[in-house]
Amino acid sequence: MASIFSKIISGEIPCFKIAENEHFLAFLDIMPLREGHVLVVPKVEVDKAYELPEAYLASWFQFAQPIARAMEKAFPCKRVGISIIGLEVPHAHMHLVPINTANDLNFTEKPSTPSMDELKRVHEKLMIHLS
Repeated sequence: MASIFSKIISGEIPCFKIAENEHFLAFLDIMPLREGHVLVVPKVEVDKAYELPEAYLASWFQFAQPIARAMEKAFPCKRVGISIIGLEVPHAHMHLVPINTANDLNFTEKPSTPSMDELKRVHEKLMIHLS
């Protein structure tokens, strides 16, 4: 059965797309830990990040790098935290989260539930700095 991320990749489920190439898709997390939280997923459906083909591992971070740089410009933060946990969805994924403290990457906290208008505003803010 296809994961929710595979359905987003195929276009069955809409998303606020940040970037895409032949191997990866980046989009806003609709239940973010912090404003600007982005998910970066490989287009190949693999449950665990370390099971990705070797060629994907380095290119995954290379794909995420300009997104993280844009996030630092778009959102007030000391840096962009990167987390690969993978418990929520059985599809490898990387979280990029603007952070000021280590606690900003605390996935045990209740995430926010922004409106579609708020997500659109965050998307626009990030895209200005990505282009």
